[in-house]
Amino acid sequence: MATVIGVRFKKAGKVYYFDPDGIWPRPGDNVIVETARGVEFGEVVTGSRTVNDAQIVAPLKKVIRVATEEDVRRAENNEKREKEAFAICQERIAKHKLDMKLVSVEYTFDNNKIIFYFTANGRVDFRDLVKDLASVFKIRIELRQIGVRDEAKMLGGLGSCGRPICCGAFLGDFQPVSIKMAKEQNLSLNPAKISGQCGRLMCCLKYEQDNYEQVLKRVPRVGRDVVTPDGIGVISEINCIKEKVRVRIRVDDDSYDVREYDIDDVRRPGPEDAAAIRDLPRPDRHPRKPRPQPEPVPEPTGDEENAEEPKRKRYPHQKAPKNLSTDQFLEKLKESGGATPVSAKEHRRRRGRKGAEDAEGAAEAATEAPEQAPLAHEDAPQPAEE
Repeated sequence: MATVIGVRFKKAGKVYYFDPDGIWPRPGDNVIVETARGVEFGEVVTGSRTVNDAQIVAPLKKVIRVATEEDVRRAENNEKREKEAFAICQERIAKHKLDMKLVSVEYTFDNNKIIFYFTANGRVDFRDLVKDLASVFKIRIELRQIGVRDEAKMLGGLGSCGRPICCGAFLGDFQPVSIKMAKEQNLSLNPAKISGQCGRLMCCLKYEQDNYEQVLKRVPRVGRDVVTPDGIGVISEINCIKEKVRVRIRVDDDSYDVREYDIDDVRRPGPEDAAAIRDLPRPDRHPRKPRPQPEPVPEPTGDEENAEEPKRKRYPHQKAPKNLSTDQFLEKLKESGGATPVSAKEHRRRRGRKGAEDAEGAAEAATEAPEQAPLAHEDAPQPAEE
């Protein structure tokens, strides 16, 4: 356990813990503290309190002093110089034709370094730009690429609700937000309606998510059965804000009614409850023809033991071609007397091709041979003389 105070360096920035070291400033006072970047000017947002060691980033820095009027004037002067540095950097970026967008400029309190924050679609080679800026300002230059959420936090703006965006007003850290939160809260999945100024999902989706998760654990999902004071029904809608559910209950054999109940008035059906409403028989609008019932099998008797069983009718089916291995192929070749074994399909194909070739040859011979009477063969039988 350690006694610390919370200090913030930017509006709606992250809160850092420091050791008061015998100095007990109140919330709202300005202090000079020692950080990893050097001496910084910050504002106290939380008074002294005790926190666990797991919440502290070691080593814990100390508070140097409470800010004086000279320190406040120096911080204001740095803000004016930041605006001038912003304009100069934009001019140099246009000169070097770099694909980057300058977002903000920050002077350290001791004026030892200038930090330029920018956004870009990919990696940018800004080595020449750094040399150019160093020759102008004569101090250390640092260019830091940030994301679109950090850009919206620095620039600020108005959200779809009409109020300043949360990250630029009071949020110190960005919480992870997923599309699952929008689905559980029954919001429109249109990206234009659930996205903020940065183009990402709005941070306010996280605010009510814990309440939705707690309420949804107390009731079944939509489409499940529940027991209500009026009987068993099916959930059709859940309102987590009002903690109410709408249940479809069967009134008559052909009619249903949708009623609203508090979440505490419904419960999951147990083994002692009656069948659910969806398990009850419903009127069939398109009745189907009854299937033919199989004939009852007679009970076996002693005379049937000696009777012959009727033969079942078998239907021939075509067997799949079998792939032969090398040894089987050679053995089959020896059995056929050297002729290469072929399948029935290949045999039919070859026979069809041979028949077509014979037909073509006969047609060619008929066209080439001259028209003449057939000659009698010497061995042919001669007609008998009278």
